[in-house]
Amino acid sequence: MAPPKCVLLNAKRLNFDGALDFGRLEAAADVRSFELSPDDESILANVAGAEVVVTKELVLTGAVIARFPDSVKLVIEAGTGYNNVDRFALSKKNIQLRTCPAYSTAAVATLVLTHILNFSTSMYAQQARVAGGDRAHFEDLDRNVGALPLFEIAGRTLGLIGGNGCIGSHVARLALAHGMRVLVSSRSGAAPDGCEAAALEKLLRESDFVSVHCPLNDATRHLLDAEKLAMMRPTAYLINTARGAIVDERALVAALRGKRLAGAGLDVQDPEPPLRDSPLWDVAVLTPHVGWRRRETRQRLVDLVAANVAAYAAGEPANVVSPPLPTPP
Repeated sequence: MAPPKCVLLNAKRLNFDGALDFGRLEAAADVRSFELSPDDESILANVAGAEVVVTKELVLTGAVIARFPDSVKLVIEAGTGYNNVDRFALSKKNIQLRTCPAYSTAAVATLVLTHILNFSTSMYAQQARVAGGDRAHFEDLDRNVGALPLFEIAGRTLGLIGGNGCIGSHVARLALAHGMRVLVSSRSGAAPDGCEAAALEKLLRESDFVSVHCPLNDATRHLLDAEKLAMMRPTAYLINTARGAIVDERALVAALRGKRLAGAGLDVQDPEPPLRDSPLWDVAVLTPHVGWRRRETRQRLVDLVAANVAAYAAGEPANVVSPPLPTPP
């Protein structure tokens, strides 16, 4: 049987440095295009004749999916989430959706820990001073360093929103290894070994750090709004490596400006990148969604995409997003 014809859309998002090896994917499929496809018409032009469509953080609307050729049988989101894809539209056209879970677990978890360690030493604030030419904190420790938060993380409380998934559980293990208390709020009401299950409100009120790990959907969009952020301690820090829209960014900016939160580290924003005039640039620590971008992490993702294609060709149900959604009325 001939390998399926596959098109990889938005490929530069994955291979921006040209360092990745696509050998396994090319062995599993007839990969005929690695084009960047930023709009509907170029998406449709690239998927013509393809059986498998691989995307990376590219929005596939219901309108464009409705125009997919009948040849398309499978869409693979090269990532863990699938909020960029209209699942109802795929279901209506009988197109299967698969994802690549757990490829970035360690990378994202260590980024969360990086934020915790940096906030606990005021590292960001100290380096910002040096970058701005201010070296006074090297000369007058009592006055200039003493005014910045400096504390050990052992005994501090980390709250994980959605902490039962792969990444959240890995963050929990890292935090426990550093002597932290870990609270977990999840839909299941369970918590990983060594952690405490908690209602979201309790988690927000008791945590020194709050880290977001839930998926983005209708129930979690702006989950952390002004009311929820007001429950957090003024000495607490918010870390978001999940999806930007889970946090109401206007409310977050107001909380940070009003000193009702100590700080925020955001690897994800809404939109990405933030608008040039967004106040987030001035009040939060921002990174351009780098949690998954380490070379080893991206190579693992490409290899998982290849494994997904091979499983599909063999009729195996690996990483299928389920249960199937009913077609909306």
